[in-house]
Amino acid sequence: MKATIKLFLMLAVFCLIVGFIYGYVTDFQELAGFPALLALSAMSFMLVIYLWLVQRSTGGTLPEDREDGEIVEMSGDYGFFSPWSWWPLLLGIGCALFVTALAVGWWIVGLAVPVALLGLLGLIFEHSRGEYSH
Repeated sequence: MKATIKLFLMLAVFCLIVGFIYGYVTDFQELAGFPALLALSAMSFMLVIYLWLVQRSTGGTLPEDREDGEIVEMSGDYGFFSPWSWWPLLLGIGCALFVTALAVGWWIVGLAVPVALLGLLGLIFEHSRGEYSH
């Protein structure tokens, strides 16, 4: 994790420096590149802080930081996933329709939002009823 923290720190500093150089060259009139580089720098700094806090809470070196670390050392529970769930597909279709609306026409948003909301609500409440209820 130390290498990842250093990588994101270098990315954050690089984007911050390049962002101000880019802003100076364009007289801070161009409102796409300068804010985007600053936002990328801010997000990289957020990742540095998060990864540093995770590293501090784990209490030492992770297996991927050691030369003799094995893949099996990081094995464990990856979370709970719903078997045979169709809700993520419906949510994905709704999101795909929304992106299509950005490219083709805004009238497709009227189709995308109900499909995405139905998929999202189904995904959230899927374990409240039926065979997999708690």
